[in-house]
Amino acid sequence: MKNETVIVLDFGGQYNQLIARRVRECNVYAEVIPYTTSLEDIKAKNPKGIIFTGGPNSVYKEDSPSYDKSIFEIGVPILGICYGSQLMAYKLGGEVATAPVSEYGKTDVEVDTSSLLFEGVSATTTTWMSHTDYIAKAPQGFKITGHTGNCPVAAMENAEKKLYAVQFHPEVMHSVEGQKMLHNFLFNVCKCTGDWKMDSFVETTIAQIREKVIQALREKIGDGKVLCALSGGVDSSVAAVMLAKAVGKQLTCVFVDHGLLRKNEGDEVEAVFGPDGPYDLNFIRVNAQERFYSKLAGVTEPEAKRKIIGEEFIRVFEEEAKKIGNPRVFNLIVLGVAAQHMDFTKEQWYEVIEKTVPPKTIEINKKAFDVGYHL
Repeated sequence: MKNETVIVLDFGGQYNQLIARRVRECNVYAEVIPYTTSLEDIKAKNPKGIIFTGGPNSVYKEDSPSYDKSIFEIGVPILGICYGSQLMAYKLGGEVATAPVSEYGKTDVEVDTSSLLFEGVSATTTTWMSHTDYIAKAPQGFKITGHTGNCPVAAMENAEKKLYAVQFHPEVMHSVEGQKMLHNFLFNVCKCTGDWKMDSFVETTIAQIREKVIQALREKIGDGKVLCALSGGVDSSVAAVMLAKAVGKQLTCVFVDHGLLRKNEGDEVEAVFGPDGPYDLNFIRVNAQERFYSKLAGVTEPEAKRKIIGEEFIRVFEEEAKKIGNPRVFNLIVLGVAAQHMDFTKEQWYEVIEKTVPPKTIEINKKAFDVGYHL
């Protein structure tokens, strides 16, 4: 049986994965997809609800992430968060502008507790704000359900069309009753039943990976050696564990220690995935800290840093893959890290694929990456 799904539409916010995690904590499956996903592809997923994430841009700028307003007419409940709330207002005829007073940090919001979104929430509730733009005027048909002294539309809704928006971030722990609000959206608005459980999901996913990988290995890629890029973050660690449980010693993990993890975290990664850890796999640690530090020296702009880190991560991994896989013995390579977050492109990864795997598996690897890129 297919579980209920809520789509988290990613507009570049730093909390997109956290939003998905909060939804899953309510026993509802959430899937993060980029804002470039077509409306037809979204509808094909038959979502119970859609959540627009935050993002660093201004919705009224021409090059900012956006979405066709027809998404608001498909009958699926939508919750806009921060940038997502402003995008909803802007697309539906409201006004979004630079706020006279920016809000950042813990902020008390007065909310309308008769709203389905704020059922059981205190009339004055502490939230986490982070915005320089604000909704100056709600769209026609919307009711303002939350405000602060500096933010006239801290929350709004069109209950008839099941459209809801909050300027603050309910997903972060600093929003004291934020999880209750997300729960209300999922169950009061989207009418979810909470039919998803993490433990059964992990077991099912491992079984599916094992079945698909083994089948692919047998049919397409010979002895099926698998190479996984490991950064030590959540995404790559989960990928490595699932692959280890699926294919065991057929897997080699290359841990690129760029020196940007928390103190001692590189050693902790090695303790988990290295020879003394609980997983039966091949593990290689590349200590590339000084290489990354030299590339980042003098760089202060965050997006520029991300691009440098992403590019250098790929180069280090590619070099290591050539050392241990020449001739091309790894028929499947897995990018455990989230490419979107490390800021490198599919084209860059395609280059690695073309240089690393046997010619007959190049297209298989590209297709596998394309699937994973949108998870």
